[in-house]
Amino acid sequence: MPYLEVIVAGKNESYSGHDIVEMNREFTFFSWSIQNTVNPIPMDHADGVNFWDAEGKQYLDFSSQLMNLNIGHQHPKVIKAIQDQASQLCFAHPGIATKPRGLLGKKIAEVSPGNLKKTFFCLGGAEANENAIKMARIFSGRNKLLARYRSYHGATHGAIALTGDYRRLPVEPALPGVVHFLDPYCYRCPFGWTIETCHRECIDHVEEIIQYEGADQIAAIFMEGVTGSNGLIVPPDDYWPRIREICDKYDILLVSDEVMSGWGRTGKWFAVDNWNVVPDMITTAKGLTAGYVPLGAVIVSDTIADFFEDKMLWCGLTYSGHPLACAAGVATLEVYEEDGLLENAANLGKYLGQKLEEIKVNHPSVGDVRYIGLFSTIELVKDRRTKDPMPANIMAEIGKFLKDHGLFTFIMSNKLASMVFIVPPLCITKEQLNGGIQVIEQALSISDQTV
Repeated sequence: MPYLEVIVAGKNESYSGHDIVEMNREFTFFSWSIQNTVNPIPMDHADGVNFWDAEGKQYLDFSSQLMNLNIGHQHPKVIKAIQDQASQLCFAHPGIATKPRGLLGKKIAEVSPGNLKKTFFCLGGAEANENAIKMARIFSGRNKLLARYRSYHGATHGAIALTGDYRRLPVEPALPGVVHFLDPYCYRCPFGWTIETCHRECIDHVEEIIQYEGADQIAAIFMEGVTGSNGLIVPPDDYWPRIREICDKYDILLVSDEVMSGWGRTGKWFAVDNWNVVPDMITTAKGLTAGYVPLGAVIVSDTIADFFEDKMLWCGLTYSGHPLACAAGVATLEVYEEDGLLENAANLGKYLGQKLEEIKVNHPSVGDVRYIGLFSTIELVKDRRTKDPMPANIMAEIGKFLKDHGLFTFIMSNKLASMVFIVPPLCITKEQLNGGIQVIEQALSISDQTV
C-alpha cells in the first residue's frame, strides 16, 4: 500500500490514508457534519483541475473544492508570490501600510464596477459580511437588514442572521434586525407562476416588505450575486436592475455578496456585471486568492469611503490586510487576466449550458438545470410534475458513485431540493469538462430508476 511520507517534529513518519482520516477524526471537527458519519478523502497533492489522495487515487475537482479554487490547484505564479512574500515579510500590524496591501486594493478598484474603489480586508466571506453590516448601519444610521431565504452569507453571528437557509435555525437567536424575503426561484416560484406567466411578483414582494418594515429603518439589502449553495438560482435579467431602482427609491444600500459568484465564476469579474448593476458594497472572498491563503474583502463605493474619511470606522481585525494573503491576491488577479480565465468561463459556460439542457431532456429524474458561466447545477426530482426532491438516500448513492469514479463535487440534499453542482476551476478544458459530465450522466441512471 502506498504511504504518505511526512515529517513530524523532525522525524520521518509514514501515514496511510486510513491513518490520516482517523487522526483528523479523533482530533479535529469537520464542519456541517454529524462527526461519527464523516468519511473524508485523505487529500495529498493536487495540480490544475485534479487532486490525489494519500493512496494515489485521482479525482477530478468538479466543485473547485468549495467553489473557491477558481484558478485551479497549485498555480506556480501564486505559489511563488506566497514564497517570495514569506521570505520578506509574513505579517504586519493592520495599522501599517504594506506594498501587497496597497497593490491589491488598487487592483480591486480597477476591476470593480462603477464607483466601488476602497476595500476593507478580512479573512473570509463571513467576516466580510459582518463588517459590511457594521458599515451599512453606521453609514445609514438605520438598523434593519433585508436578505433572501434561499441564501448563505456565512456562519458567524451576523452572517448567519443574514443567511436564510436551514443552517440558521439551530443557532438562533442570532443578530437582531434581519428580515428575510422570497427568492426569484423560477423553477419553484413561491408565487405560483411559470416563466411564461410571470409578473415579477418576486420583485414587487421586496418593495412590499420594505413598506411593511419601514424604509426609514432599513440600512441595506444583502443578496448573493447569484445564489450559490442554496440552489444556484440565476435571477431574471431585470431582477438586479429593478432591485437597484427600489434601493435608490428608498435610499437603502444594496450589498452584493460575491463570495461564490465573484472572480470570473460567471464569466465576469462579478455576477452583477452580467446585468450592469453597481451595488453600494461588494462582499467577497474565495476566488480572491482562490483559497491559497485566507482572504476576504468589503469593497465600498466612493460615497461610503468618503463618509469614513472624518468618522470612525468601527471595524478591526488582527489579520486585516495580511501581507501574505494580499500578495497571493495580487498574483491571483494577475492569473485571471494572463490565463484568460474569465473568457474561458464565459465560452465553456455556453457549451456547458448546452450539455446541461441535453441532460435535462435525456434523464427523467432531472427537473431543472441552471447555469451561468462555469456556475451550474442539476436539480433532481422524483416526479417532474410534483417536483418532489430526490430523496436523501438516493442522493447519497449518487455521491458515492461519483466519488468511486474519481469525481469530486458538491451535492445538496434536503427537504426543499436535491442537486448536483458543476462548478469546476475556470482553467478546465473542454475535454476535462466532458469527462466529468460523462461520469455524472452515468450516476444519473441511479436517480432515473426511481422516477
